[in-house]
Amino acid sequence: MATNQSDINVYVEKQKRKRELQHYYVSFVLMILFTILAFAAVMLRDSINDYLIAIFIVTMAIVQVVFQLYYFMHMKDKDHGFPSLFLYGGAAVAFLTVISFVSIIWIS
Repeated sequence: MATNQSDINVYVEKQKRKRELQHYYVSFVLMILFTILAFAAVMLRDSINDYLIAIFIVTMAIVQVVFQLYYFMHMKDKDHGFPSLFLYGGAAVAFLTVISFVSIIWIS
């Protein structure tokens, strides 16, 4: 019975690793695709508004940061609560700082 249970555990662990590797591949391909889309947007800047291109590029950058944090820096895994708190807290402070400076510039 113990051998059967250990075989099942090994099989489940292999399937879990295989699924995780597939997620890595998909997220890597998506990040490459987002980068290509950002370059294509810049190449088409004659026919697209510059502000729209800037918003698109920033959106692509934010999506890529989320992918990298979630998959490649293992923030999706359990027991990463404390590092996640500091990472996302720092991102919130940086976001608020940028918004503050942008609003100060626009008001002046």
